Amino acid sequence: MKKISCLFYVIIVMLWGESLFAQTIKAHDVVGIWFNGEKDAKIEIYKQKDKYYGKIIWLKEPIDTETHKPKLDKRNPDPTKRNRPTLGLIIMSHFIWEDGQWVEGTIYDPKEGKAYNCKIRMEKLDKLMVRGYIGKSWMGLGRTTEWTRTQQ
Repeated sequence: MKKISCLFYVIIVMLWGESLFAQTIKAHDVVGIWFNGEKDAKIEIYKQKDKYYGKIIWLKEPIDTETHKPKLDKRNPDPTKRNRPTLGLIIMSHFIWEDGQWVEGTIYDPKEGKAYNCKIRMEKLDKLMVRGYIGKSWMGLGRTTEWTRTQQ
């Protein structure tokens, strides 16, 4: 019985600590430069009016190995957008701050040429959990990646 009580208190303390961190996060904390999960791109998240956006500002491999020219958005389903450079591409849009996370946004994956609904949750000031999904986030049809804050 003593072990169960100790375990119960440990769980309560952990949840309380996590709750305190969630309360200290502010909407503007997401603003900055972030490595994507693969660390092959840096995304600058910024605020425009009352919403948050993100654009690619650095690529580990900015040159297409086939054409020897800057990478383009060649997998975009819209043929008129396939000549856009990947560098500078806005891949995150229309996020709003709500209940301690950024929601109702979309994220575009130029590697696949697909856009997804997205929400962002901050684990620590230098760690984001970015969840792209189809339909509703709770349906399980999606993927979560961890982004880390970087200096330029």
